[in-house]
Amino acid sequence: MLRGWLYNKQMLLEGVFAAVTTPFYPDERIYFRKIEANMARYSRSLLAGMVVLGSTGEAVTLNDAETRDVFRASIEATAPDKVLIAGVGRESVRTTIELAEFAATLNYDAVVVRPPSYYGGQISPSAILHYFRSIADRSPLPVVLYHIPKFVPIEMPIELIGELAQHPNIIGIKDSSGNVERIRETVAATQNAPRRTVQVTQVFEAATARMMAPHRETGAEAGATFVSAGDLAGGSAVATAPPAVPVKTRSREVGFEVLTGADRSIFDSLQAGASGAIVAFAAFAPQACQEIYLAWKDHDLKLAEEKQQRILAAGNRIVGGMGLAGIKYACDFNGYYGGSPRAPILPLTAEQKAEVEQLLAEVRN
Repeated sequence: MLRGWLYNKQMLLEGVFAAVTTPFYPDERIYFRKIEANMARYSRSLLAGMVVLGSTGEAVTLNDAETRDVFRASIEATAPDKVLIAGVGRESVRTTIELAEFAATLNYDAVVVRPPSYYGGQISPSAILHYFRSIADRSPLPVVLYHIPKFVPIEMPIELIGELAQHPNIIGIKDSSGNVERIRETVAATQNAPRRTVQVTQVFEAATARMMAPHRETGAEAGATFVSAGDLAGGSAVATAPPAVPVKTRSREVGFEVLTGADRSIFDSLQAGASGAIVAFAAFAPQACQEIYLAWKDHDLKLAEEKQQRILAAGNRIVGGMGLAGIKYACDFNGYYGGSPRAPILPLTAEQKAEVEQLLAEVRN
C-alpha cells in the first residue's frame, strides 16, 4: 500500500554527513550524556548532517528499545538545521517499517536501509527489489539505500538500483564499496529517476523537518525567556518560550542522489557525480572532510585533492584497518566521546592508540 511517500517531506542530500558512533559505559550500557555532548558538538560544525545508528553506530548490537532511546537522545541534542538520518535496517520489512515510523514521530529527515542478509543465497535481486519497495511504500520518511558489501555481502546490481530509483520515496544511496567507477555507473543509471522538489534555505542548504516545525522549541526551560507586553502591563511576568522565527525557504529540483561512504575517495566520488559523502572519518574529524567538499564546491580541484590526500593515510589505517575500535579512539583523541565498542569487538592496544595519535597529529578538529 503506497502511503508513506504521499505525505513525507523530501530531503536534500548534499555535503558531508558524519556516520556517528554510539558511546557506551565500560559495562556496555549506552552513555546517553555523551551522545548528547557529541551531537551538540557536531551541530556546531559545518557538517550537512549526521547518520545515527549506521554501521559506525554499532546498530546491530542494540536491541529495539535501545535503538529507540538512541534515536530520541540524538535528535533532542541536535540543532534543527542539521539533517538527521536514522539507520533502521532490519532483516524483515515489518520491523524496518516499525523503526522508520518511530523515527518519523521524532522528526528525523530520512532513513537509511541496508539489504537483509541473514538468509544469504535466498536473498535474490527480486527479493531485494521487493524488500526496498515494500519499505518505501509504507515508510513515512524518505528512504536512502545502503550498499556496504564489507558487512552485508548481498549483491546490489547497478540495474537494480536504477529500478529502485524510480520509486518516489527512494531518494538516494550511500555506496560504501569504495569503488569510484561504481559511483559513476550508479549516477548514470539513475539519471532518469523522477525529479523531486525539495525545500531549501535561502543559501540552498537543506531545510529540515525540525526547522519547518510550526511550534519549534529549544527546550521548555532553556528557551523560557519571552514575556509579552500584555503580561508585563497586567503585572504578570511569567516566562514563556520565545516564538519561533519563520524559516524562509525556496524550492529546488533534484534527482536521485548518490553519496559515497568511503573517506578515501570523497574527492574522486564528487568528480564522478556524487552529491556528498556519509563517512566515519567525519565522526572524529568533520572539518577535515568538509574541507574537501568545500574546496571541490568552489571549483578549486587542486586544493580539494590536497585535502583528500591529507586524510588518506589516517583513513586507510584507522577506518579501514582498525575499524570500530580505531574510530572510537580517534573520537576520544579529537575531543568527542568514543569509548570502547561493544563485545566481541576489542578496544585498541596501547601501541595502536599511539599509532592513531600519530596519524591524527595534523588532523585535529
